[in-house]
Amino acid sequence: MHASPPESPAAADEPSGTLAEPPPRNFLQTLGPGLITGASDDDPSGIATYSQVGAQFGYSILWTMLFSYPLMVAVQEISARLGRVTGRGLGANLRQHAPAFVVYPIVLLLLAANILNLGADISAMGAALQLLLGGPAMLYAAIFAIGSLLLQIFLPYTTYARFLKWLCLSLFAYVGTVFALQIPWGEALRGTLLPSLRLDADALMALVAILGTTISPYLFFWQASAEVEDLRSHPEEQPLCRAPEQAPEQLARIRLDTRLGMAASNLIAYFIILTTAATLHAHGKTHIETAAQAAEALRPVAGEAAFLLFGLGIIGTGLLAVPVLAGSAAFAVGEVLRWRTGLERKPREAAGFYGVLAVATLVGLGLTFMRLDPIRALFWSAVLNGLVAVPVLVLLLRLGSSARLMGEFRVTGGLRVVGWLATGVMALAAAALLVSWLR
Repeated sequence: MHASPPESPAAADEPSGTLAEPPPRNFLQTLGPGLITGASDDDPSGIATYSQVGAQFGYSILWTMLFSYPLMVAVQEISARLGRVTGRGLGANLRQHAPAFVVYPIVLLLLAANILNLGADISAMGAALQLLLGGPAMLYAAIFAIGSLLLQIFLPYTTYARFLKWLCLSLFAYVGTVFALQIPWGEALRGTLLPSLRLDADALMALVAILGTTISPYLFFWQASAEVEDLRSHPEEQPLCRAPEQAPEQLARIRLDTRLGMAASNLIAYFIILTTAATLHAHGKTHIETAAQAAEALRPVAGEAAFLLFGLGIIGTGLLAVPVLAGSAAFAVGEVLRWRTGLERKPREAAGFYGVLAVATLVGLGLTFMRLDPIRALFWSAVLNGLVAVPVLVLLLRLGSSARLMGEFRVTGGLRVVGWLATGVMALAAAALLVSWLR
């Protein structure tokens, strides 16, 4: 890894403030970057993936939610620690400690994958509202995209983060959907606790799709940068490299926030698979291409209540995911190019950062108006994420384990082991994806 000297603590993209004793946070204040990151993972594209595997494989695929949970927790906790200890996002740390010929292609692939994902999510939100209200799906998609963009530009991060936290409640629409159904819980528990996997191409692709959806590079960048944003919004707190006395409270907060956020993510994904297994799979509807199709297919077999809750959940999760996808791209590009970054900054203070955020969102919207094929978009997004995830995870683990960079807060023990396990699993998934793509 490139051994350039660390940046000065006075770097423009680092938070500043006094070393005054920070006031204790209450439980709701403790939840933030981890909760929002986990909830945004269940975006409309993710809902489409979980709906498809639930419809195709039924309860037998439920075990993947338990399998992926510790991997997600480890990767996201390491990302959060990196941001909190150094006071810089993942992009800024990569720029400083990895060669440019590695970092720039990673960021370009991340940007491309995020734009494709944005297009699929914006399209799904418009289609979901059309199902619920009728009217023009494209107009709804434009309103969602432009409204989200304006909120990110003109609302300070502290205000917008509170808005995103409340949006996390929309995920529980999928819990409500399950309770509107008759579930054979014995069969569901067997699928949850007894892993099974057919060794055919369809089953392998389903596993790859689930892993690619739950462990995505944009989530690593977002959570690390969200910790830096959290530092800026709490001036009395400092990067742990400068204020190690704050470490016990902050590392405990990160652990709780990340574990709860990833648990919420996987719990909701579990309920989506369970819903579609109990309805679509049970009635022989095994091919679902979009989240909106899943909602529409539920209506005749599960009733209006399930249809309504599922459709509302698509819109709520889309509103949560769009700013995370656009924001993670803007953070990655801005940090690597040494721009001022941050949702807490005024637009004139971080013009390049907000420019990338706007371009990513508007290009994603443009794909919707070009009648984006959601399956093709999700396929290419999965390919790009698979290509990006493995090198990013390798670099993230090396950064997090570096005594020179992280000092006494370097990642060790079980967290490091599970982090490398996640890297190995994603490497196998990426290889399987490429092999299946080339066939």
